[in-house]
Amino acid sequence: MSFYRDFHDKPAIAAWNARPRPPFESITVRRLSPTLGAEVSGIDLSGDPSDRQIAEIRRALDENLAIIFRDQPLTSEQHKAFARRFGRLHRHVLASSAVIAGRSPDPEILGWKTGSDSRFTAGDAWHSDVTCDPIPITGSLLRVTRLPPSGGGDTAFANSYLAYDSLSDRLKEFLDGLTAIHDGSLAWTAGYGAKPEPGKSYPQAEHPVVARHPRTGLKFLYVNPSFTSHIVQLSRDESDAVLGLLFRHVEKNLAFQTRIAWSPNSLLFWDNWAAQHHAVWDYFPEDRWGERVSVVGESAPRA
Repeated sequence: MSFYRDFHDKPAIAAWNARPRPPFESITVRRLSPTLGAEVSGIDLSGDPSDRQIAEIRRALDENLAIIFRDQPLTSEQHKAFARRFGRLHRHVLASSAVIAGRSPDPEILGWKTGSDSRFTAGDAWHSDVTCDPIPITGSLLRVTRLPPSGGGDTAFANSYLAYDSLSDRLKEFLDGLTAIHDGSLAWTAGYGAKPEPGKSYPQAEHPVVARHPRTGLKFLYVNPSFTSHIVQLSRDESDAVLGLLFRHVEKNLAFQTRIAWSPNSLLFWDNWAAQHHAVWDYFPEDRWGERVSVVGESAPRA
């Protein structure tokens, strides 16, 4: 085992940072790391942000993949109203299910409550949200409504552009053109502990292993251990080996990752295609509650 970072990482990160980043005029953006993450200020999300501000927020998201707004005391309706500026709101299959403690009666809000009695917490593995949908969520907007008093509960993010760009040229060539099945039953029975019900089906979709982002035009790795079951063009043994390699590639490369710490009245907005995230459960036995609103685009990921 090598204890040195692969030489492909540095050129990929250098190219990512060499991309043009014009100054912002209607908001303030402070980057949190060279690979992803930014803090956005100079805007009141409870009001009606201008079209110019919305356009710059979208650009900040494209450049940084995960952006956090501090000191934004929002109601659930204000949370949803801001999210609608970026697309149609998603309705999660489990939004009103008893599987998730703290669920919301509103199908456009996925709420949860993690405490000392919880068997799991939502998002406690590397993933992109609900990639099993035929047209997956493009962006998610999260508020943590109760923070652990002693700290912890960060959300970690990984840059999926860099996860692809740092692979060898031979492996990129092999992966381009492959597709994978994303199966909702993996997350909702194995992950969330939902009991399989006779006759009940879960969303399932086939997406490119390597997709191209519709706004940036950049390629990104689009597989994750929470939803991706297998690569269609390979045998199961081959698929397990390749997916295992890709999952570990994302998980182990801290240079592609940023942990974003929470503070009261924060809103976190992330690109659900070009980034993966992991809700860090390091606050047991304390509580962490939250509400997520997500937006859906017009089409599925394409190679």
